[in-house]
Amino acid sequence: MPEQTSSFPGRVGILGGGSWATALAKIVLSRQPKLNWLLRTSTHVKDFKRLRHNPGYLTSVTFDTDRITFFTDSDVNDFFRACDTVILATPSPYIRYYLKRVRNSVIRNKLVINAIKGMVPEENVLISDYLQEYKELRPGQIGVIAGPCHAEEIAKDRMSYLTVGCFDMAKAKVLSEEIFSNDYVHCAVSRDVVGIEYAAVLKNIYAIAAGICHGMNKGDNFQSVLISNAIAEMSNFVSTVHLVSRDVTESVYLGDLLVTAYSSYSRNRTFGNMIGKGYSVRAAQMEMNMIAEGYYGAKCIHEINQRYQVTMPICSAVYNILYEGAPVEQSIERLSTLFK
Repeated sequence: MPEQTSSFPGRVGILGGGSWATALAKIVLSRQPKLNWLLRTSTHVKDFKRLRHNPGYLTSVTFDTDRITFFTDSDVNDFFRACDTVILATPSPYIRYYLKRVRNSVIRNKLVINAIKGMVPEENVLISDYLQEYKELRPGQIGVIAGPCHAEEIAKDRMSYLTVGCFDMAKAKVLSEEIFSNDYVHCAVSRDVVGIEYAAVLKNIYAIAAGICHGMNKGDNFQSVLISNAIAEMSNFVSTVHLVSRDVTESVYLGDLLVTAYSSYSRNRTFGNMIGKGYSVRAAQMEMNMIAEGYYGAKCIHEINQRYQVTMPICSAVYNILYEGAPVEQSIERLSTLFK
């Protein structure tokens, strides 16, 4: 086990108790001697300690709980005090609940890494923007981690690829080397924090579209054209809202889109598949009993795009199906006439 040799990244913490948070904890503990971990309830913590694995997610992954200091919802400020670097890995609908309760004086000197594949729904802002506007963090204190990396494959030590984005590239390199890289995870670095965050939101919307088309038995040929048009739509939108030099064929953009759209592990694809088979939105949500981030992302992007007016037929179709009750068959048929 490598020893920490410098003050940065310091004491690492993860906020969130789901499958992605559990996969990240596995990665972090492969490189760091200790971990602070905030779970929702004391019952969750007790069961975790007794079983030595997360009782609800990735149950095949066992942990040395002597290396983990657990916190619960009521300890959120103590959790942040105990950390130097915090990884946010809770579903996006809940992140505002946590961050509003963290005192700005407590979070002020922390490095906060966004691992959430969504936005703050109430404000329609990126996590990085929320941290700057509401928690008064400087850009150099903010990072993002994303890429084609299903938690279920991390649990099986399957080769995976991540990208850590940071406004401070020196910090990004340290994070990559000392936290997020190991024998089965390759971690690249990037300055494109905003572009990566938007791409992570958009790919979930496109995965819902792919799931809808799969549920309608549209076939592989149609799916390939859908995703070809999706990456072009993503590129147009991200370049409009944040114009920097980027290659959207890199794994953190295109790779993450592909795996989310095609994989059986994808919650958003599963959610869309149910819609395509005729489930109502509410019925699909209740049967899944898990968060499909693209549902919230579709509304956020729709409202943000009222300002930018980027042509986004796929995102618009998904939004109209999920929020306006648009007929699925007609929406996809109309969409198909626009594909190139």
